[in-house]
Amino acid sequence: MPSIFRSTVSIVFTLAACAAVLKADDAPGYTDAPQIPGSQWKMHDKNRPQPPNVIAGKGGIGITPPSDAVVLFDGKSLEKWNGKNLNAVQDGAFDIRKTGGLTTKESFGSFQLHIEWKTGTAKEERMHWGNSGVFLLGGAVEIQIIESRDSYIYADGNAGAVYGQAPPLVNPARKPGEWQSFDIVFDAPKIENGKQTKAAYVTVFYNGVLVQNNTEILGTTLHKTAPKPLTKETGSISLQEHGSSVQFKNIWLRKL
Repeated sequence: MPSIFRSTVSIVFTLAACAAVLKADDAPGYTDAPQIPGSQWKMHDKNRPQPPNVIAGKGGIGITPPSDAVVLFDGKSLEKWNGKNLNAVQDGAFDIRKTGGLTTKESFGSFQLHIEWKTGTAKEERMHWGNSGVFLLGGAVEIQIIESRDSYIYADGNAGAVYGQAPPLVNPARKPGEWQSFDIVFDAPKIENGKQTKAAYVTVFYNGVLVQNNTEILGTTLHKTAPKPLTKETGSISLQEHGSSVQFKNIWLRKL
């Protein structure tokens, strides 16, 4: 048998074996969740394709705030936040499992937000490995944080997703234990007489890679719950404590 033919057969059998493993694996997600408005997919749909992996460059880490930024965490103090334990800063960072969930004292409308984070290196059950999130508009909208390099959950729950609505365009996650970054540009909704008259939109760069491109936010982002209209134009920013160890540093924001 020619060597090229043997190699081709080997590749085919390898791909078939991988496919069998993937098929045998019980993919995370659901089939009984509400339909995402305007989409063929249900929320957290286990059959929704995972975003393709890409290798991120070196950008996104250590970006210093510009002169007009509101510095939310400078590596020393959590005085801009409300939370249970604001004295848990260590080596210029904090672990959300030690501080508990944090919420900014100030409310914001449209903004540019930079935040750096990393998950732990010890392998955990995939729903609890580095599970956190950046919540906008007083908790109404979540940009997901979770270990997504050596693990994964349903497509619209991986890191960089608008939770329950829009998976990241690609998956540029770094290895567990490595610092990662989000740069989030949030365009706030318009509310008139208590009703939403303009949608909110979000653009997200994850480790310097575009993963949300002016994505329309369909409403609130709750687990297995259909989106409800947003009700305010400004709100606090929160970091979720979900029982997982996730560290944060270098958090700053520019009002737009």
